[in-house]
Amino acid sequence: MNVALKTLLALACIAPLNVAMAQSDGFPARPTRLLVPWPPGGSVDPFARMLSQKLPEIMGQQVVVDYRPGASGNVGMELAARAAPDGYTVVLNSLPTVVNHSLFSKLAYDVTRDLAPVSLLADSPFVLVVHPSVPVSSVKELVALAKSKPGRLNYSSAGSGTNLHIAAELFKALSGANLTHIPYKGGGPALASLIGNEAQVSFLGIMVVHAQQSAGRMRALAVTSAKRSPVMPELPTIAEAGVPGYEFSAWYGVLIPSGAPRAVVSTWNAAIVKALRSPDMAERIAREGADVIASSPADFGAFLKTEIAKWAKVVKESGLKVE
Repeated sequence: MNVALKTLLALACIAPLNVAMAQSDGFPARPTRLLVPWPPGGSVDPFARMLSQKLPEIMGQQVVVDYRPGASGNVGMELAARAAPDGYTVVLNSLPTVVNHSLFSKLAYDVTRDLAPVSLLADSPFVLVVHPSVPVSSVKELVALAKSKPGRLNYSSAGSGTNLHIAAELFKALSGANLTHIPYKGGGPALASLIGNEAQVSFLGIMVVHAQQSAGRMRALAVTSAKRSPVMPELPTIAEAGVPGYEFSAWYGVLIPSGAPRAVVSTWNAAIVKALRSPDMAERIAREGADVIASSPADFGAFLKTEIAKWAKVVKESGLKVE
């Protein structure tokens, strides 16, 4: 084989690789969309805002937060699942990503088929809170009151299958507290209902509670995690406070429509990990009471499979239903 022919064959083999690299290097070439399947004001919102502010520095393009609430997050998730797999749309969600898989008998999308993992961002506990008018100052007193007045105390959530709903139902199952669920369309309305005394109990994000308790609008009783939070170290865990075995933490992750090029997924992952590990964003996340994870797509994928199986069992055994 002569030298000229060898050179042509070598160039033919290299050309597709060069094209793929050029496409990867050129992404993103326009603004991208970060879908949030909840209204502003919930626990997902701070992460969306932080990423939309930090990622443009890294990716060189604007990241637009697009709030698409409805149906316990299913409206936004379906929109993400049906988006073009070109990398210009990703979705940020939390526990409903996996819980809705078993909580709803019919979904217009399949999270394991239609969406692919990009990165697990962080996890964070919630805080069990009551309206100031509720005459309790501990978890044991709340449980006793709820048992003495069955169904009289309402708890607010961001909707069926949401973090707030699951945290409360686990609490009810383990403590025997008789609380009535009032689902709202997002964390913001759930917070407003507690402040307005439409609901007397809720499970809310640490930073929200920290600010609202300081203003006298709610009373914090305990954190949902297995260990105390450094943000509010004075609060016991719910398990410490009289409900053995109770533990709940919310996680947050980014997914992309299935079929997106591997190089594009890698670009998103690298940018998100860099953003999460930057000193300024890491500090902001710590102030939210969360722990940075910044996983690889493969690790997030394995985590999702474990979570789907775990929560399918919880939903079945607890009898959780969509209201």
